[in-house]
Amino acid sequence: MFKRRAITVAITSLLSLGAFAAVDNNQNTALTETRSTLEDQQSVAVTIYNGDLALVKDTRKVKIKTGLNALALRDVSAQIRPETALLRSINAPGSLNLLEQNFNFDLLTPEKLLEKYVGKTVSLVKTNPATGIETSEQATVLSANNGVVLRVGNRIETGVPLARIVYDDVPANLRDRPTLVTQINNKGAADQTLELSYLTGGLGWKADYVAELNPKEDMLDLSGWVTLSNTSGASYKNAKLQLVAGDVNRVQQNMPPMTMQMRGKVEMIADAAAPMAEESLLEFHLYTMERLTTIAENQTKQVALLSASGVPVHKELVLKGADYYYQGQYGEIGTKMKVGIFIEFDNKEASKLGMPLPKGILRVYKKDNAGNAQFVGEDNIDHTPKNETVRLKLGEAFDVTADKKQTDFKVLPNPQKGHVAYESAFEFTLKNAKKEKVTVTVQEPISGDWTIVNESAPHTKANSHLAVWKIDIPAEGKTTLTYRAQVKY
Repeated sequence: MFKRRAITVAITSLLSLGAFAAVDNNQNTALTETRSTLEDQQSVAVTIYNGDLALVKDTRKVKIKTGLNALALRDVSAQIRPETALLRSINAPGSLNLLEQNFNFDLLTPEKLLEKYVGKTVSLVKTNPATGIETSEQATVLSANNGVVLRVGNRIETGVPLARIVYDDVPANLRDRPTLVTQINNKGAADQTLELSYLTGGLGWKADYVAELNPKEDMLDLSGWVTLSNTSGASYKNAKLQLVAGDVNRVQQNMPPMTMQMRGKVEMIADAAAPMAEESLLEFHLYTMERLTTIAENQTKQVALLSASGVPVHKELVLKGADYYYQGQYGEIGTKMKVGIFIEFDNKEASKLGMPLPKGILRVYKKDNAGNAQFVGEDNIDHTPKNETVRLKLGEAFDVTADKKQTDFKVLPNPQKGHVAYESAFEFTLKNAKKEKVTVTVQEPISGDWTIVNESAPHTKANSHLAVWKIDIPAEGKTTLTYRAQVKY
């Protein structure tokens, strides 16, 4: 019935067979394309940075003839930055001259195939539902926007129900996988071990931490996990994985990246590995996974970063104030004010840690009386060097509250020229409904030149703008803090 070779949109595997013809623009001669697939891959290394950036080093063993070649490297990242690609010979350095490279990011789909045939002729095959007999007629594709418009003889058809479109061939600029096509001049041996390195988007990582408090809330067990996400359009099998923590400077691109729509579901994989090794890299930190791992396409994966038990921790209840009520008369400032719950620990070897911690979210759990771990809060941590302190806010206390009021205010006479001075008195009533004593840290930011002239409990001057009191509150009781402050602006 058909005089010419026909393929349907369902047959995409033909792309992985045979070879395309590439054209040498300088000599107008056709080059037979040599294809390299993942079967040629000897190794792959992936270094992932913060901010959707990764460096891929893909080593493959290929056979290419001496002289001019068209080499198609399949299964590269769909979000490759082609201008960063570097192809070199490992076994014969200097034997390859790269003349041209093209990144083909139009992937074969029914929609793309139809778009490429606009203005061209296809076969429209219809099946009689009663007899099952197929009939075919020629049609011209007029449009592929939001559906198909065909000219069939002297009529225009859309939708083509109970029919399928048959194409003569696959256009050369459509590929079933992301492909980097290069023209190279091989001055060395036919057997070459090539390394392709490039930067790409679509690969990201973040750190997540899980901590469990002990019953006394003075120690915790800490686990760190690295969450990897791969939407780059490629898989990296048995990859050497490294992660860079830190803010690497990047030039903003004016042109939008060449990306393709990623299809399929993202798969979650947990990979319990040995903790990563860490080292300094310039002014950043490099984490290396000590074994190979596979980062599959459209996959989110977790690997172990660190583990520590019995880390000393300090819990603190904090009532934070404001500096606005030192400049005017306010009376009641607040009732049943919330007291924040904070914990902190030192990232030191003496505290059973000491590895630079990448930024991420730290989630804290504590076991209830039945032994079940319950979530009690989370907070972000920034990149934390060795020997620094990690401080987290877990929430606000239920049983500890405060009432705050201003009991006196006046403008002080005879300030210096260009200055004004005030005096304010305050009363804080701190209440504790718990069955054990608690200590609340009262933090009062005070701007200007200030002095506490009298107080019911001693304060410390944490810095030039912060007064701090440590107030003990008895079980199921309350404590009143009073003080008077003079402030000059």
